[in-house]
Amino acid sequence: MPLRRPHITPEAPVCADKAPFQQSGLSSTSGFSSDFAEAGFLIFWLFKSISWLALMNIFKRYVPHLRYDLPASIVVFLVALPLCLGIALASGAPLFAGMIAGIVGGIVIGLLSNSHTSVSGPAAGLTAVVLVSIQQLGSYEVFLLAVVLAGAMQLALGLLKAGGIADFIPSSVIRGMLTGIGIIIILKQLPHALGYDREVEGSESFWGPSGETIFSILWSALMQYIHPGAALVAGLSLAILIAAERPAVKRCLGVIPGALVAVLFSIFVNEVFKFFNASEWVIQKDHLVSIPVANSLSEFFSIFTLPDFSAWSNTHVYTVALTLCAIASVETLLCIEAMDREDPLKRTTDPNIELRAQGIGNMLSGLVGGLPMTSVIVRSSANLAAGARTKASTILHGFFLLLTVITIPNALNLIPLSSLAAILLTVGYKLAKPSIFKEVWKNGKYQWRPFIVTVVAIVLTDLLTGVLIGLAISTFYLLYANMKNAYFFHSEEYHEGDLIRIRLSQEVSFLNKASIKRTLDQLPEGSQVLIDASDTAYIDFDVLEIIRDFAAVKAQSKNIRLALRGFHERYDIGDADFVHCEQLSPQDPLRALFAQQPGGQTLAMGQTAPDSGAV
Repeated sequence: MPLRRPHITPEAPVCADKAPFQQSGLSSTSGFSSDFAEAGFLIFWLFKSISWLALMNIFKRYVPHLRYDLPASIVVFLVALPLCLGIALASGAPLFAGMIAGIVGGIVIGLLSNSHTSVSGPAAGLTAVVLVSIQQLGSYEVFLLAVVLAGAMQLALGLLKAGGIADFIPSSVIRGMLTGIGIIIILKQLPHALGYDREVEGSESFWGPSGETIFSILWSALMQYIHPGAALVAGLSLAILIAAERPAVKRCLGVIPGALVAVLFSIFVNEVFKFFNASEWVIQKDHLVSIPVANSLSEFFSIFTLPDFSAWSNTHVYTVALTLCAIASVETLLCIEAMDREDPLKRTTDPNIELRAQGIGNMLSGLVGGLPMTSVIVRSSANLAAGARTKASTILHGFFLLLTVITIPNALNLIPLSSLAAILLTVGYKLAKPSIFKEVWKNGKYQWRPFIVTVVAIVLTDLLTGVLIGLAISTFYLLYANMKNAYFFHSEEYHEGDLIRIRLSQEVSFLNKASIKRTLDQLPEGSQVLIDASDTAYIDFDVLEIIRDFAAVKAQSKNIRLALRGFHERYDIGDADFVHCEQLSPQDPLRALFAQQPGGQTLAMGQTAPDSGAV
């Protein structure tokens, strides 16, 4: 039904919707005020209609999946809570800065991103950079200015559509990255499960805080220090989480996630230890979640820190901003690529939209005192493993972080870290279960080798270094495969006087250079050769140079009759494919061409060969 404009006359009573206009001193008897009132009335109803449309759209898109997303959001909330605090502690930043980043990452980036399963927040991969940068810049306030600038750079990258870098990451490296992260989670969380909190939550580095390795810390936890209460809580939590995966238990729990049951039960167990005064079993404060508690509203707002904009002329600020932008963008693109591959519904994320969302989120986080953020694999994997269907899970986990920090921080500080470690252990197992290794092994050595190298490199170094090593190995095998492809010419199969056709594929790049050169060098003396580019769209300049040199020098020196077919005047550079060599059939009309050519002569580009068009 069309919206009708109300008729307003000087004598007509003013309705309640127009009262604000009269209160502001505008007389309804003037033509100007009448038009103003009508415009305001229309804007009000237009805004109301748009709001209803937006709400209806949200309802249709997200509410049907809420029975999956709500339990998943609780799991992600429980995983993100200690990680936000641990990463802030490892970064040398205020603890509340990690919570701010988690809240902004969940709510703001969750709303702006078009990723369905990834979760953003403070990243372990940035802790070393943040720690050094704060020390280098002299204060946390100046560092926040660098975070704001880094977000602006990410926003610019998204607007420039620079998010396609993740498309060049091979699937074997992506799977190796996820599996490596899974192994790191297991190795890092086992000490926490035993009550040995030598490292802060969220650490992903091979090296510990005092130069220990990931394995020496685990050995110390197993051999020298096991807190009986923490170990019991971790074991019971794992039992609950495993049982919660069974269909019968799932039906009983309904939408209540097993992780929430495990956490609540762990709090109950620890309170029982306190009640019976079992001092050796009680999990003390240093093994519990530790959220900053504000006793008043003014104290709560005083926790926030504002950036120091007076440092805008400091060149080191821009260097730090560029470093944060580069690392955060790469980690984000890797994460969304990995999550899209694991998404059971096979949805895809626009990387440019994600970069814009991350940029806006980092700008806002820096403005209110938060750490820089990325899309985080650990939280995203937990989200996907918990059954999330839409990004409502991400957004809800951000709201849960916000509400609990404001309302019940004391209750959260009762949660044992060993219980949260049990949740992360299940996530790590799902990322690195043995069936994944078997599946990749069956895919062949060119998938297995980059995969296993990436896994080992990530465990022994860090995420970005491991991925770069995996990419280097993948590139090596790509070049090797192009040199030793299945269509490589074998000279022993051909003899002097044979008619040979070398058919170039649709796209020929510099990666084919070595293969083509070796093929031409292996051609037997006195043979008759056709290099056929009839089906080729792109040929790299280096490849053309090799063919020209062969035609001008080597073919004549080896008394080879050479014909070129299908070569056009101009070619662009394309992706790699292979060279295919084959003998000409007795019926091939090119046999007549070779019969007419004297030995050692070459049919040049621009001449015509039978059945070929331009040669």
